[in-house]
Amino acid sequence: MKMGLREANQNFSKAIKAIKAGKIIVLTERGEPIATIRPLSSCETEEDKLQMLRDEGFLIGRTKPESRSGAKPMRIPGVSLSKALRMTRDEE
Repeated sequence: MKMGLREANQNFSKAIKAIKAGKIIVLTERGEPIATIRPLSSCETEEDKLQMLRDEGFLIGRTKPESRSGAKPMRIPGVSLSKALRMTRDEE
């Protein structure tokens, strides 16, 4: 199904209904095709959908798969943050 940009903008719900029905929409500008919109039904699992978003650059995951369970908090000398906050509130 071909649809001009203006028509797609003015009849967005019509385009979405067509996509939900399994149709592929070719967006055109002055008669020239510039993009396609297709349903995601080809993705079977949530992981497939996430991977597709990663491939397209819309989702950026962690670069290292290992967990941070072994990480320890960094100790900073001086008054703890919670104590400093209590002291500031008591002064007011």
